[in-house]
Amino acid sequence: MAFDLERVRAQFPALEREVHGHPLTYLDSASTAQKPRVVVQAMTRALEASANIHRGVHALSIEATEAYEAARHSVGRLLGGVPAEEVVFVRGTTEAVNLVAATLGPSRVGPGDQVLVTELEHHSNLVPWQRLCAARGATLGVVPIDDQGELRLEALEALLGPRTRLVAMSHASNSLGTRLPVAEVCRRAHAVGAVVLVDGAQGVVHGPVDVRALGCDFYAFSGHKLYGPTGAGALWGRRELLASMPPWQSGGDMVAEVGLGSASYREPPHRFEAGTPDIVGVIGLGAAIEWFLALGPAAVAAHDAELLAHATEVLAQVPGLRVIGTARERIGLVSFILEGLHPHDVGTALDLEGIAIRTGHHCTQPVMDHFDVPATARASFGVYTTPAELDRLGEALLRARALLRGGR
Repeated sequence: MAFDLERVRAQFPALEREVHGHPLTYLDSASTAQKPRVVVQAMTRALEASANIHRGVHALSIEATEAYEAARHSVGRLLGGVPAEEVVFVRGTTEAVNLVAATLGPSRVGPGDQVLVTELEHHSNLVPWQRLCAARGATLGVVPIDDQGELRLEALEALLGPRTRLVAMSHASNSLGTRLPVAEVCRRAHAVGAVVLVDGAQGVVHGPVDVRALGCDFYAFSGHKLYGPTGAGALWGRRELLASMPPWQSGGDMVAEVGLGSASYREPPHRFEAGTPDIVGVIGLGAAIEWFLALGPAAVAAHDAELLAHATEVLAQVPGLRVIGTARERIGLVSFILEGLHPHDVGTALDLEGIAIRTGHHCTQPVMDHFDVPATARASFGVYTTPAELDRLGEALLRARALLRGGR
């Protein structure tokens, strides 16, 4: 592999623990990733000497402000070298999508207009657009997927038109692992004058991202999937679009001047960051990004591809196992069902062997409806995942199948 896997694993305290007498095998990174010590240490330092940001002139406030704004530059580097002033800190992808829907949405979407989403979307990149369309008298169009979990581009072409105002799509599916053709969708959407928002919660974790090369207009991600803390994420937007958007929340730090009867607002990104933010979380996010960039996104992508290939081989040896989602381009996760067994029972049996996976609809109920399943079991990989852990998964699934089916 392109990086020292054992050295990487040694940086994660969680991997030293046992669960039910077994070494922890953590295969739930798509939900939230474990945190390396460097992130924990950066957040601890910020907590041990705390101060608010931006307005203080004393040493602790200056230090906190510098660390907070350094994280903004780190996000810019992560996304291909975009300017820091195009980076808005949010709690995560969900808040980023809601911010754009609430501010850009009303000015761009009106009666008779159309917003497009894909059938693969996480609920957080679906429900805000449902609400916007309902409030504005617009239509929500859905680009379908095929039975491999790939986006049907011919259907996209049929749906796009002069009333299409915005396209919202995932970079990669959290429930199937499908890597979507973002650049091609952006090209087609821009041809009809639509803007494109990309949910990058799963995309930014699995390899290099250059938002300008993708051609999107907004890109959002959550820090806790990128080996950082929960409650801290980022929204990147094109400068001219951010400048056209009104504030979302009001309060301190987003204002330029305030009188009793009126107020003026700061330029982006500060216009969208009202009140005291999660300073410690953002500092932790910055540390996670710098750690990830030092590891090498290209090396991460290579590791990811190796794990996916190995997992595919391992799971093929389990009788009655059906993989849900077999797109040609996928990130490091596999969703599956075992014939005759509920995914929750499978997840519980694996937990007894110290193996953590995710079970349920993964906040993508339309995807479950497409494949006519109520839920799946999902094993998702991180930079710390080893081929041996995937072997353990396969062996444990064989035992779980025998146990839950009474040896049949």
